[in-house]
Amino acid sequence: MPLTQLDPTSALILIDLQNGIVDSARPEVGSVLSNAAALADAFRAHGRTVVLVNVAGGAPGRTDAQAAGLSQPARPEGWTDLAPELGSDPGDIRITKHRWGAFTGTDLDDQLHRRGVTQVVIGGVSTSIGVETTARSAYELGYHVVLAVDAMLDRDPICHEHSIARIFPRLGETSTAAAIQAALEEDPPH
Repeated sequence: MPLTQLDPTSALILIDLQNGIVDSARPEVGSVLSNAAALADAFRAHGRTVVLVNVAGGAPGRTDAQAAGLSQPARPEGWTDLAPELGSDPGDIRITKHRWGAFTGTDLDDQLHRRGVTQVVIGGVSTSIGVETTARSAYELGYHVVLAVDAMLDRDPICHEHSIARIFPRLGETSTAAAIQAALEEDPPH
């Protein structure tokens, strides 16, 4: 999955890599967190924008899952705290969302435009919900989209594979954390 180009004004968006979600994720979450953290460190080292997104609520609409009694259990303290592996920097953008996508109901688009961002690299959980919804919005808003497929995970492996194989190629480029880091190294830090 080679990357054709990394814009000099690219930003990294990491979706819902927070304690309450990664603690209940599949065993592969360790490598996903490691890849996401490496990307965050590389973007920061090259003067690029890092966006750390957590979720603290859900959309109010009715769903079949709710009707079937599959409502969300009470969330423990620290559920929304970002995974410590991601680190943080005063220059990072922090977004708390209450919908699936990071652009809906937040000022993320405005913050990225103020920084001149033209391309977003996206990773996180879950591939078929938070990541895919954010990627769809980014594409519709005119950003060049790159999806770091080894820095994302879904509870359902079939949904994960469907997003990567069928949806993401229509929204942007798919790549790996290592290839994205290599593209960053080709451009000197800002």
